[in-house]
Amino acid sequence: MSDSGDHRIGAEDRGRADAYALLSRLFYAAPDAALLEALRGQPKADDGGLELVEITPAGYPAALAALQQAARTSEAAALQTEYDELFIGAGRAAVTPYTSGYTTPASPDRHLVALREQLTAWGLVRRDAAYEVEDHVSAVCDVMRWLIEHDRPVEVQMQFFDEFVFRGVETFCDAIDSSAATAFYRAVANLARTFIMVESEAFALHGGK
Repeated sequence: MSDSGDHRIGAEDRGRADAYALLSRLFYAAPDAALLEALRGQPKADDGGLELVEITPAGYPAALAALQQAARTSEAAALQTEYDELFIGAGRAAVTPYTSGYTTPASPDRHLVALREQLTAWGLVRRDAAYEVEDHVSAVCDVMRWLIEHDRPVEVQMQFFDEFVFRGVETFCDAIDSSAATAFYRAVANLARTFIMVESEAFALHGGK
């Protein structure tokens, strides 16, 4: 999704948006050599590398450190093979990356229709070149990034998170744990699960005010 506006957000929201952006990238495609190198070395933003997110709640720093360690022992070619086997597959993927597959009760069509209606209301449409459906895990993470960077009200973020992110992404990560061949994508799943729980707890506190 393009963002041509100048949206000034605080440091905490910047960290949240960056976390969603990282997860979106890792679930959209296997990391290339440059991204792996960035994950391994914690480069600073002015080094031209990936600026890793610092989020303080318990569990997240350890999950990020585990991903960095997994990156240090991984090669891009092997992760490309693993990504293809996990999420694409020659026939049926080992793990579907589409959140409609994890809706409860089972109503994937209605889930996708509701998601499309919400995105249309915000003026967000799938690019013609994109073959992934809108409920791809990468896409819903990117929508959360967009909402944060556009400084949408917390209530709006919370509603989208509860309806289209929380349940699907959490179950998706559990499926990765059961199917991933290497430590890397299990570490990505753990980072995603940990961050999603941080978000859920923060939204719950906001809702309780």
